[in-house]
Amino acid sequence: MRCPFCGDNKDKVIDSRAADGGRVIRRRRQCRACNQRFTTYEHVENNSRLAVIKRDGTRVPYDRQKIMVGLERACYKRPVRAEQLQQLVDAVEEELFRSNEREIESIAIGRAVSDRLKRLDQVAYVRYASVYKAFRDLDDLLDEVRDVLESTPSPEPPDQGRLF
Repeated sequence: MRCPFCGDNKDKVIDSRAADGGRVIRRRRQCRACNQRFTTYEHVENNSRLAVIKRDGTRVPYDRQKIMVGLERACYKRPVRAEQLQQLVDAVEEELFRSNEREIESIAIGRAVSDRLKRLDQVAYVRYASVYKAFRDLDDLLDEVRDVLESTPSPEPPDQGRLF
C-alpha cells in the first residue's frame, strides 16, 4: 500500500477490524518512511461483471467510485458525513447486485442513488438531480425543488437545513 503522504510503499498495519457489518476490513497503517498514519478499507469485489448502459447506448464496466464522486460533488459543503455516503453507495450496490442482472441502465442507478439521497439531504439531492435528470431549463429545476418541498420526507436529521 502506498503512503498517501510520501508515496512510499513501506508500511505496517497497526490495527485491523471488521466494519460495516463484517463486509469491510478497516486497517490502520503507519508509513515506515515518514511515520504518518492512514486508514484503508478492504472489501470483496464482486466477480460478476456488471455493465452500465449509458444514455448514449454505450456500455461501460460498473465503477463504484463514479457513484461516490458524484455524491461527493453533490454533498460538497453539506452536513453529510463520509460514512453516510459509503452506506448509501453500499445500499445501492447491494440492490444492483441482488437483481442478478448483467447490464443495468445508468438511469436506474441514478434513480436508486437519488431516492436515497433525497432522504439524506435535500440540497444535495437537488444538486445531484440537476445532473442526473438533465434539466432542460430553469423551470424544470424549480419544479423539482417544489416537489422536494411539497413531499413529506421522513423526519429530518437535526443538522440538515431547510431548502428555501
